[in-house]
This record gives sequence, structure tokens and C-alpha cells, in this order.
Amino acid sequence: MSVFFLRRVLTLVATLFAASLIIFLVLDALPGNAAQMLMGADASPDAVRALTVKLGLDQPLTVRYLLWIEGMAVGDLGNSYVYGTPVAGLIAERLVLTIPLAIMSMLITVVLALAAGIYTAANHNKLGDVGVMSLTQVGIALPNFWFAILLILLFSVKLQLLSAGGFAGWDDGIWPGIRSLLLPAISLAVVQAAILARVTRSAVLEVLREDFVRTARAKGLGKREVLWRHVLRNAMIPVMTVMGLQFANLLAGTIVIENVFYLPGLGRLIFQSIANRDLIVVRNCVMLLAAMVVTVNFVVDMLYAFIDPRIKVSNL
Repeated sequence: MSVFFLRRVLTLVATLFAASLIIFLVLDALPGNAAQMLMGADASPDAVRALTVKLGLDQPLTVRYLLWIEGMAVGDLGNSYVYGTPVAGLIAERLVLTIPLAIMSMLITVVLALAAGIYTAANHNKLGDVGVMSLTQVGIALPNFWFAILLILLFSVKLQLLSAGGFAGWDDGIWPGIRSLLLPAISLAVVQAAILARVTRSAVLEVLREDFVRTARAKGLGKREVLWRHVLRNAMIPVMTVMGLQFANLLAGTIVIENVFYLPGLGRLIFQSIANRDLIVVRNCVMLLAAMVVTVNFVVDMLYAFIDPRIKVSNL
């Protein structure tokens, strides 16, 4: 197990390093000058040059990359070009919203997908199976921003049950904050739940055809007991793989959904920073999202070994 864990840790570190290098090079290659945009089109060349030196943009590419890596290692992400405040503080303020939103979306996704996938697999080729799979096909085709607008029209404009946008915060309690994030979380979760439900159904059906399932049924175990005790655990490997990938999609989806619902989260911060060419904020936000995705996939790899011990043995 220690060799398996060590390999995954080394892969994690190598992936983070590669991601940081790609993010830095891509953003640095974008056309335009951040100092020029901050000073305006009418600024004198001397003023732009002075601001360029102040921001450290005059230093060689390698030096700037190493300084960025060194800063991340000690928690110093620099100061925003536009706001003039520490980037770490800006990100921390927005994570208070984005992380609960991603967790809520993932929970809704998992609950809906596992319930639908297991139900359809247990009722294969029956009316319920056909009906639920038809709904998942519709869910896959729905753009989440368009579905978000439909939810606003129904629950905010028509029924007036939930807020159409904004975030109530956590100061007045958990429930007001959850109410503010409920529609955005559902908007993000529907498409992902539809995909995961189909994967779950296929995985469960494949395991149901295995010999050990027929043996368990022959020993007198009931259909439900076989499904929950034997089938589901063996079907979780492909399901968890997709769940890890979907977490990345949820994080990317927050950039659009937070703008639809006017939520002051990390996605909206990235959007505003791109518009203002505040590249130091964009760089650190994208790196944080990449680190979160890589970490989640690392955790999924560890869970593989827990669910199916044969995986860690085959990797030794």
C-alpha cells in the first residue's frame, strides 16, 4: 500500500508542476500589456514603463515563474493589479461561496444519479427504465445556463419561492446561505446527474451479469440484498472515475452559473479579472482550480484501492 500511495503522490506533484507551467506560459503569451490597460490608452510611455517595473513585469519569464512558485509555496500570491489587495485574501473571500456551491452540486448529482442508475438497472427494459433514461437524455442535452434561467423564471419570478440572484451570506445562519445556492447547485447538477446516472446503470448491469451474482442468487439471497451487498460495490469503480471528472466540470461550470445568478464566487472573480486583465488573479485562481481537481482525483485513486484491493496489488 505504501508503494501505491507513493506513486500516486509523485503523480500528484508532477501533475501540479505541469499544470503550473502550462497556466503560466499560456497566460503570459496573451497579447496586451497589463500596465498599459491599468494606466489607460492616454498614459505616457514613461508612466507605463514605471508601472511595469513596479508590477515586476519587466523581469525575465523564468524569474517571474520561479517567484510565483516560491510565493505559492509560502502562501504569498502577490497583490492584485486592479484591487491592490493580496490575491490570497480575494480568493479566500470567494471560496466561502464557491466551495459550498460545488459540494452542494456534487451531493445533488450523486444522490440523483445513484438513485436513477440503480433503479433503472434493477428494472432493466421495463417502463421505468425507459422513462428515466429518456429523462437523462434530455438532461444531457440541456445547457446548464439555459436551465438556470428556466429555474429563475419558475421558482423566482412565477412562484417567488427563491431568490433570483445574489448571496445572503452565512452570517444570518446556514439556511439563508443554502437557499441562495440551491438554484445554482441544481443548475450545475442536472447535466452531471444525467451523465452519471447512465454510467451507473451500465456499470450495475455489467456486474449483474457476473458469475458471482448468479452464485449469490443460487444460495438464496434476495435480489435487493444481492444488489446492495455485492453488486453496488463492484460497480463503483467506473462510477467514481466519472465522479472525479465531473468535479472538474462543476468547478468550470461555476464561472458561468455564478454570473447568471450574480454570485460573488471564484468563478465571477475569474470572469472580472479576465475582463480587467488582472492576470495575477486569473493565474492563481486557475491554478487553485487545477489543484482542487488533481486533489479530488488523487482521493478517488485512494478510494479505488479501498473499494477494490486488487487495484493496489496490480500497481505494486
